[in-house]
Amino acid sequence: MEIRQMRYFMEVAEREHVTEAANALHVAQSSVSRQIFNLESELGVDLFIREGRRVKLTPIGKIFLARVKQAMNMINEAEREVKEYLEPEKGTVRIAFPISLAAHVLPTAIYAFRERYPEAKFQMRQALYRDLIDGVIHGEFNLAMIAPVPEEEKKIKQKILFTEQIVALLPIHHPLAKRSTIGLRELKDVPFVTLPEGTVFREIVLRACGELGFTPHIAFEGDDIDALKGLVSAGLGAALMPEVTLVDNIPQSTVKIPIVDPTVTRTIGVLCPTQRKLLPTEQLFYNFLSDFFAGGQYARR
Repeated sequence: MEIRQMRYFMEVAEREHVTEAANALHVAQSSVSRQIFNLESELGVDLFIREGRRVKLTPIGKIFLARVKQAMNMINEAEREVKEYLEPEKGTVRIAFPISLAAHVLPTAIYAFRERYPEAKFQMRQALYRDLIDGVIHGEFNLAMIAPVPEEEKKIKQKILFTEQIVALLPIHHPLAKRSTIGLRELKDVPFVTLPEGTVFREIVLRACGELGFTPHIAFEGDDIDALKGLVSAGLGAALMPEVTLVDNIPQSTVKIPIVDPTVTRTIGVLCPTQRKLLPTEQLFYNFLSDFFAGGQYARR
């Protein structure tokens, strides 16, 4: 089995068309067909079902594709590691992140990193909470910023970068809107807008209220933080929000008020695998993140 065969196989599997795969690979169709035939002959199974000019993976072909992707990820990382070993400041960082860190936290850190290493490159991917953890475990990416930092898992290393406050976002004409601080218990009878059931941040909100002996009245749900901002701006309820999502971006017709008695917080951190080494440039960025947030540089920006 050759690397070329695996690359041809992955391209055909993705496009479900030999000619289109050949065009993407800039080789003759006959070359692709021959390599796929040789691969199937070597394995002794049919990887594709032929349907005229189109092809579809057989059940065993789907299983083989998943394994080939893992193998090619490792091969590609090996090639990158060799290159980055020589010049880590010019390499690429693959990092995933949740939408709540997309507007300020991650861009601020990347900007500061590239001030120091201007030739460094980034491949970024937005993902949901559990997908961030699974992606690091299964090798889809080596680094993920996350909030809150999860409980310990054997296959990932967690590092808390900082802890942020959760604040209340209220419509500007709400009776509590002129307060300098709000006790969380004071929101007991206020309509809430929250993220959908099953999201981690909603669980933070419900747990904080539950510890004070009440369940918030959830009037509306929004798919993401920006949707919650819009609902509050429209006067449809109050929301608890990560303070970082409101940096330089408090919606019109709303006010941000700190929560006290008790304060509500969430951790923000970075994940990396325990069973794989970070590539040199990724290790450089990981170390930078630790110094950047620990040293207070982030707070000064």
